[in-house]
Amino acid sequence: MPQSRPRSSRPARPLIALGAVVGSVALLAACSSGTDSEKKDGAAGAEQITLTTNLGEKKVAKNPERVAALDNTSFATLKALGVKPVAAPKGLLPATGYDDWKNDDSIADVGTHREPKLEELNAAEPDLIIGGYRFGEQQDELEKIAPTIDISPSDEAEGGYVASLKTQTEQLGELFGKEREAAKIVDELETAERAAVEATGGETVFLAVANGGKIDNGASRIGRLAEPLDLKNVLAAEGQEDTAVHNDSGLAPETVAELNPDWMIVMDRDAAVFKGEGEAPTPAKTLVKGQDAWKNVTFLVKDQIVYLPSDFYVTEGAQAYAASFNLIAEAFAKAAE
Repeated sequence: MPQSRPRSSRPARPLIALGAVVGSVALLAACSSGTDSEKKDGAAGAEQITLTTNLGEKKVAKNPERVAALDNTSFATLKALGVKPVAAPKGLLPATGYDDWKNDDSIADVGTHREPKLEELNAAEPDLIIGGYRFGEQQDELEKIAPTIDISPSDEAEGGYVASLKTQTEQLGELFGKEREAAKIVDELETAERAAVEATGGETVFLAVANGGKIDNGASRIGRLAEPLDLKNVLAAEGQEDTAVHNDSGLAPETVAELNPDWMIVMDRDAAVFKGEGEAPTPAKTLVKGQDAWKNVTFLVKDQIVYLPSDFYVTEGAQAYAASFNLIAEAFAKAAE
């Protein structure tokens, strides 16, 4: 298992002065003095493997000892593979299941993708950074600190987002010599996906997001989940960006009522991002049942609503999709009884 090693095992990198991210590229460039070859090619003498990343093929050292984990879709898999990072964006960690990372002072908190603390990341002296996804825009800055791989799932990947989750898991398994464990995760995802595919049969569905105390169109984010299933989405994500789930599109409940979907699948973003400070957000179930316009809509009349795991918005990895596919399979199978 990758563990934190004594800082004296190699020359320490100078700390980056605190400042705006805009200026961090120039600052980080100054940190590349005597370890350029190590940063580019991995530790001297280490076995090299070639990964297929979202930015092309990249050769890195196998079994890196000091890993910075930035891509939230990889967190659950890294834990399953026994990888403890030296740095992580603790503000993006799910509310449950990650107390060991949150409370471990040896794991540096590198902020979030919106306010990254690159000086903290640099001080953690990672051998490898698992970036991409929310941290995709920081790729160039991250490469100044250590070799950075973007093997995050992508809508543009061959086979779509779910297929790329499997590829991500397999590559993490190869990277850390945990192929068997990775194969088990992929098998569980595929089994759950097949069950959900078999349970669905052309029903209409409203893909929703609870955000800002309202129910909105969540197709831009959870359309990935419905893509391999035999469902007909009544509201497409056309024209939406991924960030659309952060905003109020102005979708009227009456519009959904007129479409009268058979089913509703809901992602509760409010629950996922709530940090326990201030007033708790209204649960998605309460918001749905409180819509007068939906009293006669099929999904509410027949109670054909699937609520995704409350932390889905900040997980979105192989395990989150497996759990969600299982929820869908169970709900649709029950309705068919």
